[in-house]
Amino acid sequence: MEAILLGTGCPVVHPERGGAATLIAADNAKILIDCGSGVTQRLVETGIKGAEIDALLITHFHTDHLVDFYQLVISSWHQGRDRPWRIYAPRPVLDHIEAVMAAWEAERAQRIDFEQRTSTIGFEIEQTEVAGGDVFTVGDIEVTAVEVDHGPVAPAFGFVFRADGQSIVHSGDTAHCPALIKAGQGADLLIHEVMLHRDAPPGKHRSAKTMDNVATYHTLSSEVGGIARDMGARTLTLTHFVPPEFDRAALIAEVGETYDGPIIIGEDLMRIDLSRRTLSWRHIHQRIL
Repeated sequence: MEAILLGTGCPVVHPERGGAATLIAADNAKILIDCGSGVTQRLVETGIKGAEIDALLITHFHTDHLVDFYQLVISSWHQGRDRPWRIYAPRPVLDHIEAVMAAWEAERAQRIDFEQRTSTIGFEIEQTEVAGGDVFTVGDIEVTAVEVDHGPVAPAFGFVFRADGQSIVHSGDTAHCPALIKAGQGADLLIHEVMLHRDAPPGKHRSAKTMDNVATYHTLSSEVGGIARDMGARTLTLTHFVPPEFDRAALIAEVGETYDGPIIIGEDLMRIDLSRRTLSWRHIHQRIL
């Protein structure tokens, strides 16, 4: 399996960090986790078309994780998508997707009628409501849904991916979550969100209460190393940085106080290949794990 970080940002817009999105890929499966802002552009940058996605998993009902859903659908149709969308998500997300498809129905009908393309199957949606403990397969990848703790946003999910004796855990958005640690035991790669509370002080548009509340449903930089340690993860990759700008060296040092494995600061378009045990990003190509 390979993990490609398509968007490592948060709701705070940043030119180098797109909205939440990660691709898990194997020889016969491409699974997209979330479709935050800019995901279609990031996919094209990797050389992978949205039309090729075998399954879309949405972790929870927050805008920064699904705001580009319809852009993904329409751009994939233009790329010649030849099958329905297979979507796994909590019920609030599925209801939202139905509403989005309905909102664009008239525009879609006009486009279909005028452009006279050979197929409209790429507009069809096959929905599956996710519950904690669900197990399903996409190609040769087995996926386990884990209900996590994202405060008032419920349900919210992380996912464990297994194939060829390897495993990848993706936390979604969550506070410290024992269920995720248990489900991901011995993971080859843990991809986990992180909040750097010290780098997100109160300001003009956010009170101290605001930041304290946000911190309660995310994982703090002081906690994430312990989570990776307790999971027994071989490598930890950090993503969904709140805020999107921070002191990288300080973060590595802090996480390293409780976790002695490799720590990767995730960046958009970074690729981590478990089979080859390599990390590739821009001009960097090196062995890890």
